[in-house]
Amino acid sequence: MSNTISTLIQADLASLTNAADQLAQATIAPAAQFAGGHAQPTFSFAQTMHDAVGKVNDDDRLAAQRMSDVDAGKSDDLVGAMLASQEASLSFSMLMQVRNKVMGAVDELIKLPL
Repeated sequence: MSNTISTLIQADLASLTNAADQLAQATIAPAAQFAGGHAQPTFSFAQTMHDAVGKVNDDDRLAAQRMSDVDAGKSDDLVGAMLASQEASLSFSMLMQVRNKVMGAVDELIKLPL
């Protein structure tokens, strides 16, 4: 069991490392695009958030499927189902924290005097 958890942690760490590397290599479009330029942005915050919401949704569906398989007797992997459920819960909590931080930042921007 500890070997399985260790493997899951290592896989999550590798996934986070890859995501950080991709973010570090991403280029942000110049501000000229807002002044009427037609440059296509190579990094989109909206697309990144959309992808994050999609991944959290997929994790939740996977956890629900695993739990329903255990409930129906199709699977006896209760530990895997519980881990998937906890992972989905943590992913959702993290997404809500990011959302709250972004909304706080938008509120601060709105309050800035011009």
